[in-house]
Amino acid sequence: MSAQTLREQKKQQTRQAISDAATRLFVERGFDRVTIAEIATAAGVAKMTVTNYYPRKEDLVLDLSEEFVAGAARAVAAGREAGVPAVEALAEDYLAAVERRDPVIGFAPEPFARMLTESPVLLARLREFHEQREAALAAALAVDWPPGDITPLAQAAQLGGALRVLFGRLVERVLSGEGLDAIAVAHEAEARRVFALLPPPPEPPR
Repeated sequence: MSAQTLREQKKQQTRQAISDAATRLFVERGFDRVTIAEIATAAGVAKMTVTNYYPRKEDLVLDLSEEFVAGAARAVAAGREAGVPAVEALAEDYLAAVERRDPVIGFAPEPFARMLTESPVLLARLREFHEQREAALAAALAVDWPPGDITPLAQAAQLGGALRVLFGRLVERVLSGEGLDAIAVAHEAEARRVFALLPPPPEPPR
């Protein structure tokens, strides 16, 4: 194994140790009551090491934010390449995420979900991610429209709104204490209903 590989492996182990320690403390005591210094002590690293890996405290919880923001736009872009309308492409991608119980869309242990929803800071950060995801969707949809056209913005708002509703409902189900398998079955049916309510996309100008 090369020195470079060993360094990368060590970095990943350190990152995981920090994340594990933070998650444990957040679940036990609540996100807002835990300090970066306490996380560093629990992980056996310096405080600066924690902030080097996770610049914002929220990043320790919402470490899948990049996929959360970019995943929907990527699915829409891939659908365009395959000739699949945006709504269908997004629905297919979302239902696949339900099948694999993907934490990006809201599948999580109940204590984690409760910790998340009880923190005003984390809820505010989540709202930012929802807005960023909608902006990414608008950018992906805008490829087919003239610059400044309002259509991709409106369509992104519809798609982003559907995803926001589904995320909220999934978290509600997790908090209810249902098993993940039962949640997945019920949520799949709800997701199909939500996507069926979305209007077919308009035809872009030729």
